[in-house]
Amino acid sequence: MPITLDSINGINNTSNRLRRPADSKFTRLVDLMREGQLAGAIQIRIERPKEGSESSVLIFGPSRDQELAAKGREIKSILGIRPDLRELRVNYGGYSGKDDEIDMKTRSMLEIMLEFAAVVQVPEADVAQGKATPGVAEAQGTAVLSGPPLRVVVTDKQPQDAFVVAQYDGRWFWIADTDIQPKYTFGIIMLLFSIADTGTRGSAPVVTIPANQ
Repeated sequence: MPITLDSINGINNTSNRLRRPADSKFTRLVDLMREGQLAGAIQIRIERPKEGSESSVLIFGPSRDQELAAKGREIKSILGIRPDLRELRVNYGGYSGKDDEIDMKTRSMLEIMLEFAAVVQVPEADVAQGKATPGVAEAQGTAVLSGPPLRVVVTDKQPQDAFVVAQYDGRWFWIADTDIQPKYTFGIIMLLFSIADTGTRGSAPVVTIPANQ
């Protein structure tokens, strides 16, 4: 959710590229959804009707655990959902204001990459020469906005303990092999690329040139 969602039912996620902090409700919602999924109280079902397109349904299962039940009610309250509903259809797009569905604005792979690009360490010399803009941390002078960490540092010499490294313009941009959370985040990004690559491919354009021309 912190990586792929821009908003859910009008509740904004943090955005590094837009310099937008997360709504406190979004942060709480992420925690509640994770706890509910791990406990099996929240599940996803894909419906494929004979006619029409497939759709996703979020299911709140019955629970004898009073604490889990209370968290389920809190999730519905945050989303503005009627407390009696157990199945909610999930739609893509802006918030409709309806109390019986979940509306998600997801990020494209380009938007996801731009979110992480905003927190990559930028060489001071490049900023001074106008080659690049400062990252979020440098621009704000404070900690990076909350969100999935991806610490990419830059050095003039090739690192010896890099998990992944890329050379560009005589410098080395890399993630340390000992930096566990960024390694995990990088793995999620690669997984998302793999999922996106298996989607339906559009037909290439065809140009027809008459033989007598």
